[in-house]
Amino acid sequence: QTVLQGIVLLPLRVICIAFILLLAWLVASIATCCHPGKGSVPLKGWRRRMIQTTLSRLTRTLFFVMGFQVKVKGKIASLSEAPIFVAAPHSSFFDAIISALTGMPSIVSRAENLSTPVFGTILSSLQPVSVSRQDPDSRKNTVTEITKRALSQGQWPQVI
Repeated sequence: QTVLQGIVLLPLRVICIAFILLLAWLVASIATCCHPGKGSVPLKGWRRRMIQTTLSRLTRTLFFVMGFQVKVKGKIASLSEAPIFVAAPHSSFFDAIISALTGMPSIVSRAENLSTPVFGTILSSLQPVSVSRQDPDSRKNTVTEITKRALSQGQWPQVI
């Protein structure tokens, strides 16, 4: 019975995951299409709401299809309460669960991740703070950018 379920469920899950990822890519592409600044200007209005609601729901659905069910206990801090949201150890795809649950905040990510075909577009829609490992000033620039966004009086989303 377990083998039979695996034979049926695995292809079904893979198809659902691929469909959700392509839909998320489409949403991210629409939200960032023709946006001036490409990461130097915060997304506003319908673009930001589209990322916060649609992309967040798609990400939660994706993890549900993969078999993860996450319950939030307590209250998620708002942007005014916590402009910087810290998640540790920040080393796996589980960061995406935290991102989806907190309304798709900006994240700190390697600059190389932005060039990944589908995930790069989705990641770009979150307006990440990119860190380049080749640039010796990157660490200082990252701290400066995070500080600028945290002190922006709500113009930028939370930074995770």
